[in-house]
Amino acid sequence: MKLALHLSYSGPRLELDVAKVLEAERLGFDSVWTAEAYGSDAVTPAAWLAAKTERIHVGTAIMQIAGRTPAMAAMTAMTLDQLSHGRFRMGLGVSGPQVVEGWHGEPFGKPLAKTREYVAIVRSILRREKPVEFRGAYYEIPYAGADATGLGKPLRSILHGRADLPIYLAAIGPKNVALAAEIADGWIPVFFSPRRMPMFRTWLDEGFRAAGGAASKPHFDIMPSAAVVVGDDVAACRTTVKSNLALYVGGMGARGKNFYNELARRYGYEEAAIKVQDLYLAGRKGEAEAAVPDALVDEVALCGPREAIGERLAEWKSSGITTLMLRGDLAAIRTVAELVR
Repeated sequence: MKLALHLSYSGPRLELDVAKVLEAERLGFDSVWTAEAYGSDAVTPAAWLAAKTERIHVGTAIMQIAGRTPAMAAMTAMTLDQLSHGRFRMGLGVSGPQVVEGWHGEPFGKPLAKTREYVAIVRSILRREKPVEFRGAYYEIPYAGADATGLGKPLRSILHGRADLPIYLAAIGPKNVALAAEIADGWIPVFFSPRRMPMFRTWLDEGFRAAGGAASKPHFDIMPSAAVVVGDDVAACRTTVKSNLALYVGGMGARGKNFYNELARRYGYEEAAIKVQDLYLAGRKGEAEAAVPDALVDEVALCGPREAIGERLAEWKSSGITTLMLRGDLAAIRTVAELVR
């Protein structure tokens, strides 16, 4: 099991902990990943970190599909990959309706169909086999709509991209996970529970079969992210994770359209998921955080003393994941690195 480092999107101000990234590189971490929501973007920090490092791979977890045309995403990936000497990995995701329509001003549409078209165009650009032409429900290249000038023509990238540049998809629902297994090189799940791997494996296998394979892809990277909080006071460690879980399970999406709330329900926490969402949407955030079950935190995060985290890591290792992407402070990532050795 390889290790990766996840850096979140900004709050009111953006600060990159370059020292932590350099320590992760020294510790032998495989990759570092940036993020975006509706503030700082994922690409600029990735470029910054690629320039500050030498060996560690740099990825985006994730670039929002609604924020860039497929061609712009491919151009960005090729540019970063060449400037980093082949160290870039492209993480993509649809985000949710609130961000897609409320921030980017784009229709949410059908995320599976949109993602499939998007990745197909990006791969076509990277391969450079011929000028790009595409006709789909969401993307048309060259554009030929009623308001087109008629001057658009198929183009081939001037820059020679790497055809096998890795593409990862962020996904947590059954159809999205299957799609990742079918068309991507890696899968980035959030709030992943290793004990639920049999459920996820069913979805992954469906995608692998759709890709024409048996039940797996030899080099497919299963890379869940997990918060790590080290300390003797387990309750205090859990509190940090609970605030994040409450935000996503309770507030990331509308009452009837929240993918993270649906995931908590699939894990068997339906009553708690409803309560957390009701409290959060009512503005009672503190109560929402307190309503997050300890058991849910323990499933999706690594909290507590070093010895307890070491015991929990065995479950993550044996689940079948290939990379564990950590979210935590410098002491936390050092602890996990030492325990994994």
